Order: sequence, then structure tokens, then C-alpha cells
Amino acid sequence: MKVKVKYFAVCHEMLDRDEEDMELPEGAVLMDILKRLEEEWPEIAEYYEIMQMSVNWEYATEQTVLSDGDEVALIPPVTGGKDV
Repeated sequence: MKVKVKYFAVCHEMLDRDEEDMELPEGAVLMDILKRLEEEWPEIAEYYEIMQMSVNWEYATEQTVLSDGDEVALIPPVTGGKDV
């Protein structure tokens, strides 16, 4: 099955992309995506406990089961900004 994974904030910066289509086996859960990303960029695992995740615009957990065509978003906390 194929899902679209969108990256925000530090995830976007670490992985150097906004989004990607990812092929996963049937019955995959959100944690399968996180493990795959960790293989490419191990430091990203530091954000897993504080990161918000969603599947099709609904908050999700690492054990959320994915389906073909789902849209997954990985949203770490955003800090900083410009002082006025």
C-alpha cells in the first residue's frame, strides 16, 4: 500500500523534504514509518515522544493502523520565531 507522509518543522529540515509517498506492507502502523525514517536519520528519534502525529487530519498514535491512500503528518513542537 502507499501512504503520503508530510514533514513539518525540524522533520522537514532533517529530512530535506516536505513530503513523500511511502510504500508499506498491508497492516502497517504509524511506527513502521518512524522506524524507516530512523534508519535514514537516527537523530529524528529524539523527537518521537514529543511529536504530534496525524492520519487523515486526525490525531494518531504510533500504533494507528494505516490504509492505502492515507495522509500522515509528522509535526514536532515548533519553537522560536521572530521577536518584535
